[in-house]
Amino acid sequence: MRCPKCTSIEDKVIDSRISKEGSTIRRRRECLECGYRYSTSEILIRDGVVVVKRDGRREDFDREKLIRAVRAACHKRPVDGEQIAMLVEDVMDAMEAQFEKEIPSRAIGQGVMQRLRTVDQVAYVRFASVYKEFRDVAEFVDEISALGKVKPGER
Repeated sequence: MRCPKCTSIEDKVIDSRISKEGSTIRRRRECLECGYRYSTSEILIRDGVVVVKRDGRREDFDREKLIRAVRAACHKRPVDGEQIAMLVEDVMDAMEAQFEKEIPSRAIGQGVMQRLRTVDQVAYVRFASVYKEFRDVAEFVDEISALGKVKPGER
């Protein structure tokens, strides 16, 4: 790892912590050259996972793309970055358990919506409005009405 202050590659790890979901490790490091302390994060890389789009196209899974989509739905909502990261990891763990190497984008979208519904209903509606491609306000209202019919604990 290169020091962000002096660019030296000589450092030592002071502390390591595994995230709650177990797919990332946060390391606190100290540069042996200048003494600067900084943090790094190691993330599980999902090699070979392909997303099958609605039109049949296939593309490599892009974790950051999914995080951006969920983050956009959660914009100005009381959902922090760690919750978003955990939600994405939870969805991907479930997808990899259910599918081999090719995961339909439909399944990913439904997994995100299912989890967002319990995290933040406004973020859920925002995500659903893009994912489900609402064509008019009536579809939007129907989705919100369906949320109101959910009993506590059923989300």
